[in-house]
Amino acid sequence: QVQLVESGGGLVQAGGSLRLSCVASGRTSGFNTMGWFRQAPGKEREFVAAISWRGTWRTSGDSVKGRFTISRDNVNNLVYLQMSSLKAEDTAVYYCAAASRSLVVKTTDYNYWGQGTQVTVSS
Repeated sequence: QVQLVESGGGLVQAGGSLRLSCVASGRTSGFNTMGWFRQAPGKEREFVAAISWRGTWRTSGDSVKGRFTISRDNVNNLVYLQMSSLKAEDTAVYYCAAASRSLVVKTTDYNYWGQGTQVTVSS
């Protein structure tokens, strides 16, 4: 059984920073890509960032480029999302996801999802 658990969300002022963590457990051997997505109320789930399982490839969405960084801790099966220069429009539930396919960024390409962690940015 695969489990993804996010942590690190919370309330932060605009311009501030947060680091989200996601720990993966269970049958992780089939994972090739780890991703972060977010969903604001009334909006579709949006791609934020993705990284290959070994950390050799990474990409991020246009709305967060230059502000958010995804990284991996291969030893402990952790994925991080460092968020800086936060804006009110970054407010959303942030989800960690795992895909068996490589180098993917669409929600439909991901097989496993965490429960999400709320990030609220006050302006």
